Amino acid sequence: MANALGFIEITGVVAAMDALDIMCKAADVTLATWERKLGGRLVTLVVEGEVEAVKQSVEAATARALKKPVSTGVIPNPHPEIVKMIELSASRFKEKQEEQ
Repeated sequence: MANALGFIEITGVVAAMDALDIMCKAADVTLATWERKLGGRLVTLVVEGEVEAVKQSVEAATARALKKPVSTGVIPNPHPEIVKMIELSASRFKEKQEEQ
């Protein structure tokens, strides 16, 4: 895991994919995991990378995404419990991919 996590919660899967594209193009970050809530109406994207890259990617998506994010956040040097939560989410995401 990198030394920072960036979060964007946005309305809609299409807007989330647009935001993720912006984030990955704006800075050297990678998708750690994502979660859909309320049938996909709210999508949370979690990216990881160096602190400045994560900040830059979240700022870029906030400014240029199709929709204004509902919420954003950056956690530099996340606590191990946060890392566990992200890894659990990522493992569920990977399990779904393997099933298909």
